[in-house]
Amino acid sequence: MSVLLEATDIHVSYGRSEAVRGVSLKIEEGQIVTVIGANGAGKTTLLNALMGLLPCTGTISFPLTPEAGLSVIARVDAGICLVPETRDLFGTMSVEDNLKLGAFCRRRQRGFSTGDVFAEVYKLFPRLKERRRQNANTLSGGERQMLALGRALMSRPKLLLLDEPSLGLAPVLVKEILTRIVELRGLGVSVLLVEQNARAALAIADYAYVLETGVLAMEGAAEIVAADARMVQSYLGTAAE
Repeated sequence: MSVLLEATDIHVSYGRSEAVRGVSLKIEEGQIVTVIGANGAGKTTLLNALMGLLPCTGTISFPLTPEAGLSVIARVDAGICLVPETRDLFGTMSVEDNLKLGAFCRRRQRGFSTGDVFAEVYKLFPRLKERRRQNANTLSGGERQMLALGRALMSRPKLLLLDEPSLGLAPVLVKEILTRIVELRGLGVSVLLVEQNARAALAIADYAYVLETGVLAMEGAAEIVAADARMVQSYLGTAAE
């Protein structure tokens, strides 16, 4: 498989406090890769650094798009898209207008059809089509997460960076959102999934990185990480044994 993004020896600091220390990872085409860890482990910081929203040291490269620069805009043009934990929707705008904004960066791209992408997003999230005239601030928590994902997909990304998509959702909605994330493979989208819900993330991921206080504590195929005794004790609970 071809590598979409590769990061080597990433360090991110807030003043004198180093939140991420020496982290290296890569994401390949067709993969769901997860970064899991406790609250405060540095997961969101790492994700924001990969997107260019935070300064960092180390190397971040996009092998399939070697001309891509390191600005946020260049990363978006390279097909990288971030869905933040806060979702950052435009609450007083309709669902459909929020989705249209997601496609804005592709408006001058030859052969790009907003109608085709709308059809893909509405097929993935039928509820958004039902509520397309509603304002985003009238949606439920699960519907808002669907809208955040749908808006990101409107830019036709190659790689989607997802920050805690299950946060604050009821278990039935968590299952639905994770099912849709798996279905993104069919749209040609790879995923880097940051999650505190280790059990849910490992159930759908191909490869996993475990972050502890800013340092990689473990990595490997998701099923191997999930079976590791230390992982079970620290993140999955005794029931997983």
